[in-house]
Amino acid sequence: MRKKPKTEISGVRPEAIIEIASTGIRLSVVEILPSGQWNTLDRSDMPVNLGLDIFTSGSIKQNTISQCIQILSRYKEQIKAWGIEASDASVIATAALRESRDKDSIIDRIFIRTGFVVRVIDGVEENRLMYLAVRECFKDSKRSLDDDDYIILEAGGGSSEMMLLQKGSIVSAHSFRLGTARIEQQIGQGGATDTARRFIQQFILNSKNLLNEEFSSLKLKSFIAVGKQAQIAALNVGHPISTFLWEMPRQKFVEFVDEIQEYSVEECLARFKIAYSDAVQMRIGLLIYKMFVEITNVASVIVPETNLRAGALINKLAAPNEDLQQDFYKQITAGALNLLRKYHGDEGHAQFVSDVSLKIFDALKNEIALDERARVLLQVAATLHDIGIFIRMENHHEHSAYIISNSEFFGLTQNEITIVSQIAKYHRGHSNPQDDDHFQMLPRASRMTILKLTAIIRIADAIDRSHTQKFTELKIAKQRDSLLIYTGNKHNTVLERQALGEKGGMFESVFGYKVILS
Repeated sequence: MRKKPKTEISGVRPEAIIEIASTGIRLSVVEILPSGQWNTLDRSDMPVNLGLDIFTSGSIKQNTISQCIQILSRYKEQIKAWGIEASDASVIATAALRESRDKDSIIDRIFIRTGFVVRVIDGVEENRLMYLAVRECFKDSKRSLDDDDYIILEAGGGSSEMMLLQKGSIVSAHSFRLGTARIEQQIGQGGATDTARRFIQQFILNSKNLLNEEFSSLKLKSFIAVGKQAQIAALNVGHPISTFLWEMPRQKFVEFVDEIQEYSVEECLARFKIAYSDAVQMRIGLLIYKMFVEITNVASVIVPETNLRAGALINKLAAPNEDLQQDFYKQITAGALNLLRKYHGDEGHAQFVSDVSLKIFDALKNEIALDERARVLLQVAATLHDIGIFIRMENHHEHSAYIISNSEFFGLTQNEITIVSQIAKYHRGHSNPQDDDHFQMLPRASRMTILKLTAIIRIADAIDRSHTQKFTELKIAKQRDSLLIYTGNKHNTVLERQALGEKGGMFESVFGYKVILS
């Protein structure tokens, strides 16, 4: 029985979660109890090699698509027996489908044939769902994610998802194009261990500078390995430390992985009593974990008994949970601050612009028509608006947009990252977003969010033109068609008034208020 965050649940009801992964399609049916716990009622795991098609040609073969639809049609009947309609099931797809050139038409065919609505998630969203699942496993344990620093790694078929946690806060998240199916496609099925090892070593070497810099700030004791291969290892050389957590001493784990490399697929099948598709992926999957463990100084490997579907279920059920939502917002903004520090940004200025931006946002909350999520995007954009100075002061707003759009943010979708990068791009200068063809191609809702949040940040940035944060008692009030900003300090405001004259036009155009520094 698994626990979940408290939500308002009346009666017992079943939920179905389906994951379309690179190596198979997996179903979980769970029963939600009034206590907020759940029981697993049914599960299925059908192999289908989507990844082999994608990582070879970039598209999925027609017979593979037909196989997927057949499996999903079977799942449709399976969940119907539990009283669940296809439209009520949560269906997520990961690396293989998101990299397919034909994903839109495939998703449409699946919907027409089965009624399932497929949501393709990006690597950062995978990280977020996996974080939810892992955190849930720690709830009944004496260990806490908030007490130590951890690396969480899931080696999937198409990608490996990594999170770095410092005392419970996610300081960075990465989605690496390194997975069992992808490596298998490169070296051939049943390829030599040495070839797979060299492939993984080269990948890690290419990421070494990034990883070393991030690992150096952590005091790592344990490595958290998520996935079926890691669970098999834990059952063989580990010991349980709570209901859903196992632990393996580092050396025992390394020795087990080395031993497995000598096994054939048939020997894995016979010894571990697993499905053929799992046996094929086992050696490479464990090798990925081992080689990442070996670049750390951890003493043990912790394995949670969970999966991506559990994270998707928690995410679905915990939506009304305000505390959990605020925790995620804190994780997002903490990740932005960590990125700023990585590029040696001016934290004092970033914090001032963020604080003032949020004050203006809150002052206009009744007419701004944006939700709490937009407020988080404003805070992230304010934190990172000057990050491009690391590259070059001249045109640093464009460099800021480049860094942001090419970075990974825990908890933000790709569309939200685009919004933040566009805000940074237009936080200074005389050009308008409306003159940018790329801006015009964005959805209307995104365009309005960019315009409103950019207008706010331009005002906040102007008030700290000197980057000295000399105004410490700012108050904001609306008066007819003006937004009054009271400084509360006896400082010369000539520089700030000049900056507002240069940057206040967009705010007046978007909101209809003239900004007055008083």
